[in-house]
Amino acid sequence: MHVSIEGLFDILLSGLWVTLLVFAGGFVLSVIIGVVGGSTFVWGGQVARLATRVYVEIFRGTSIYFQLFYIYFVLPSFGLYLPPMIAGILALGLNSGAYLAETVRGCILAIPREQTEAAVALNLTLFQRITKVILPQAFVIALPPVGNNAIEILKGSSLVSLVALHDLTFNALMIRTHVGSSVGPLLALLLTYYFLSKIIDLVFRTLEARLTRDLEQLRA
Repeated sequence: MHVSIEGLFDILLSGLWVTLLVFAGGFVLSVIIGVVGGSTFVWGGQVARLATRVYVEIFRGTSIYFQLFYIYFVLPSFGLYLPPMIAGILALGLNSGAYLAETVRGCILAIPREQTEAAVALNLTLFQRITKVILPQAFVIALPPVGNNAIEILKGSSLVSLVALHDLTFNALMIRTHVGSSVGPLLALLLTYYFLSKIIDLVFRTLEARLTRDLEQLRA
């Protein structure tokens, strides 16, 4: 079946949209898990810290391939079927969230003790100290690794093509089969991921510079 150049372009665009959705979902989930997990490491009870440590070790110690396949192919055996997109978002979010939990923990512990002591002297509650003093500063420190993590999620999103989700990679490979050539489709795939990664890097660098400047002004 003949497909026009415009048709092939539309196929790539539809795949790009799916890739962006998977990336956004995986990134948001990873940030939520990272903040909760990192905070639990620092302020949680013994049982909560142990549960978080087990989660982190499992998801950092196993391949994301295994995690994606387990969620998509094994969970249905227990009556839990997830659509390919949800399975992909879960796998990316859970995997990246495990790494972010350690990142957030380190950033929280990097806040000078004097900051906490000053907050206590001002009679701030623990919740106020966490939300108004510690986490805002930890957020600025965490921006570079979070940005790197976002890029890794974007690149990892191509794995959802393995569960037949029509993302950018899946559609590019489909076009490759249709046109009988690898050069054009795979070059387009490479350039798209490259430019998306550069955009993410630029966003986080800009955000880091601005928030660092604002934080320094507040401390002055």
